Amino acid sequence: MKLSIVIPVYYNENNLKPLYADIKDKIIDKIDYNYEIVMVNDGSKDKSYEIMKEIASDDPNVKIISLSRNFGSHAAILCGLSKCTGDCAVVKAADLQEPTELIFEMVESWKRGNRVVLAVRKGRNEAAGQKVFANLYYWLVKKTSLPTMPKGGFDVYLLDRKVIDVLDNLDEKNSALTGQILWSGFSTGIVYYTRLAREIGKSKWTLRKKIRLVMDTLFSFSTLPISAVLSIGALSFVGAIIWAIVVLIYKISGAIAVSGWTTLFIFNLFSFGIIMLTLGVIGEYLWRTFDASRNRPPYIIEEDNLKED
Repeated sequence: MKLSIVIPVYYNENNLKPLYADIKDKIIDKIDYNYEIVMVNDGSKDKSYEIMKEIASDDPNVKIISLSRNFGSHAAILCGLSKCTGDCAVVKAADLQEPTELIFEMVESWKRGNRVVLAVRKGRNEAAGQKVFANLYYWLVKKTSLPTMPKGGFDVYLLDRKVIDVLDNLDEKNSALTGQILWSGFSTGIVYYTRLAREIGKSKWTLRKKIRLVMDTLFSFSTLPISAVLSIGALSFVGAIIWAIVVLIYKISGAIAVSGWTTLFIFNLFSFGIIMLTLGVIGEYLWRTFDASRNRPPYIIEEDNLKED
């Protein structure tokens, strides 16, 4: 048996040595099977890759890859999965917020026959704002896109070699890797943990990236955007008819004097907003179709220490 540990790295220069020491102390020194650690530098401009080289020079089982620019954490993870050689692979963040001991529980669940093992958060020792966004995002995904999404969501997971091969062959653009894992439908086990507060460095998980993740998930795994536009269009149509009937009744009865300019202005403004919203949703689908048709790779490797077969 061989275990791969895949770690996406983005501006984590101060985390990497403590992270490797933690993995070595809690996992490597205690296992009796083969292992490899695959670190993927996702376009960091700090000293992350230099430190990755130092770690790799001390441990021949550490593979390092540097991407040509920042492609996003999901692309970096996919790169690490495609280059790992283990019978199973655990995806772990570099910020030391997940207990490393989880890997043992995940491997045991895999040995029991689960091809996917999710580490699900049952609690968070984090700021309230981060909790609110995470809970809202996973609730939305569960209700609209992927009913099998765990309530607490997941960032850390173990994948069997067969699942890795499926993900590598999907070749999807602008999608969420966690969504693809759930969509694949393999037998899934769950282990629970409490997410720790971050002690080293600051998160690069910006609001823009969070919004992008929400859009990628909804557009890739849900009909919600189109359904919402259809619903708004239908309500607008019905509302316009009711409005016209009410105005006509009042005008015929002479109960009030109807001013056409104000009514027309409000109606036009409302209609313009609906049209722009519709075009925006259609544009998102068109862009994703166009981006997929160009067949560009999800990542580009600039440098690595991988040995050619």
